[in-house]
Amino acid sequence: MKVLVTGGSGYLGTHLVRHFGADDLSRRSGRDVLYETDCSMAADHDVVIHLAAEMDRSPENADSIFRTNTEGAVNVLMHMRENAVFILASTKDVYGRFADNYDAVPETCPTAYAGQSPLEWSKLIAERYVEYYTHQLNIRSCIFRLSTVYAPYSEGNLPNFVGHYARQINLGERIRLPGGGRPRRDILHVNDLASACEAFTDSAIRHGLYNIGGGSANALTLRELVTKMEEVSGLEALIDEGHPLPDPVPMNYVTDITLADHELGWRPKIGLKDGLQTLF
Repeated sequence: MKVLVTGGSGYLGTHLVRHFGADDLSRRSGRDVLYETDCSMAADHDVVIHLAAEMDRSPENADSIFRTNTEGAVNVLMHMRENAVFILASTKDVYGRFADNYDAVPETCPTAYAGQSPLEWSKLIAERYVEYYTHQLNIRSCIFRLSTVYAPYSEGNLPNFVGHYARQINLGERIRLPGGGRPRRDILHVNDLASACEAFTDSAIRHGLYNIGGGSANALTLRELVTKMEEVSGLEALIDEGHPLPDPVPMNYVTDITLADHELGWRPKIGLKDGLQTLF
């Protein structure tokens, strides 16, 4: 099985390239999803995991964000062969504030516009493009709405908040927690994301959309997350209690992974202790 990872030099892509022995289509590799000549390499692959995206949330950069995140996905799709597999990395943030209405967020959570940034909205539009073009081109497709996926450090990549907290603990820097550490999140190790990609590829499903995250077994408040990091690292975290960051939207997000478990037989295998240890 020949695998291509777009954005394969990024925070998550670096690890997926290594896991699958995959090829990389990214700007750091000298290729760009906005150039069709570069995207033509997709024709030689059985599976494409599409991570390439402009991760900016700035309204002033909306044109560039929408172009990269929607047109880039279509450019890759148009060069794939029939019955190949296309996996789109979308985001839980397409749900916006509606996610706060659920203890565990299902795929049926509304995605109506509620102040989402150009990043989230471009991802939601890309989902619709993927659904249309993969049906037209007879390509198998899967959309993963990812909840916080964390990974060990890789050269030249900025981590998400999980990796950021680990770095601050390693360096003895003060940590400012949103909402004083009250927000609750589920987190997922990058190796479990790789296994989700394998689960869909090996399934008989033609088209699917799944929330992929750590689920309730890997959910905790941000303050509990820092405490767990102290336990696994043997280091002491310094929390800046006097200057908390604002409450996030949504305040709480835990993934309902029932559908992925039922249809793909997938659920996380890497627990919090083992996963977080890889960051230290």
